[in-house]
Amino acid sequence: MRNHTPVTSFILLGLTDDPKLNILIFIFLLITYVLSIVGNLTIILLTLIDSHLQTAMYYFLQNFSFLEIAFTSACIPRFLYSIATGDRAISYNSCICQVFFADLFGIVEFFLLATMSYDRYVAICKPLHYMTIMNHTFCKRLISGCWIITLLLILPPTGFVVTMEFCNSEFDHFICDINPLLKTSCSDTELLEKLVLFCSAFILLVTLYFVVWSYVSIIRTILRFPSAQQKKKAFSTCSSHFIVVSMTYGSCIFIYIKPSAKNEMATNKGVAVLATSICPTLNPFIYTLRNKQVKKAMDELVKKLLILRTHR
Repeated sequence: MRNHTPVTSFILLGLTDDPKLNILIFIFLLITYVLSIVGNLTIILLTLIDSHLQTAMYYFLQNFSFLEIAFTSACIPRFLYSIATGDRAISYNSCICQVFFADLFGIVEFFLLATMSYDRYVAICKPLHYMTIMNHTFCKRLISGCWIITLLLILPPTGFVVTMEFCNSEFDHFICDINPLLKTSCSDTELLEKLVLFCSAFILLVTLYFVVWSYVSIIRTILRFPSAQQKKKAFSTCSSHFIVVSMTYGSCIFIYIKPSAKNEMATNKGVAVLATSICPTLNPFIYTLRNKQVKKAMDELVKKLLILRTHR
């Protein structure tokens, strides 16, 4: 056993040491973060106040927007603070909390995307039974199931991390993430690495299976529709969700296609920026720009706000 001083804080090296590039990164991340918050809050507001958006599809979209806000808020503000102040240190407790909440919100998103795929499957393949199957009670149970399964999967690895000792306070990332965190540990991490790999593979494969199964069934059903107009309408109801699913799973799978050891961390950091900043910004626009009901609700809200303003 070699002597070592227990680590009480970590140094996040960030994305670059170039001051000018850091200014550009700060501006970019600040803009995308604000757009993400505004966009997702708008979707939540519309689904709460518009009576036409009170269906299961928009209930899931409301929860997805909340998760996007929570996920990006768990990662980006701390990094913005680090760039603005030059303080790259983060306490042990803060780092563990960031790992836990980023994983929690991120994994619930995967299960929710699978749930939303099932919702689209019922809407296209069993339209006459949609309101009966996707009732409010069932939807609430599905959402609760996403959270419960996620907690059951991440609590054991988190418990292991809390008991570990760390010898190196620096790691090459802009957020606290489980993989660089394990590399700084002087404890035996073999069991935890296997546990993390198992949980990651389970989450990815199970949710991806449901997504693929749902969309294969949807495509088969749509191709049997008699008219081209019916096919176009059916595809349009699924297109927004399919784009978001492709972006989310694409960024995740990209991390697991390991590049060379030299470029691995740089690649993972780039994908992390995509997942924590760009995707949460784009998703609200994808759903609003490709959804007539949401655009209509947005137009009505803007009109109401303008009327209120003129009356003042």
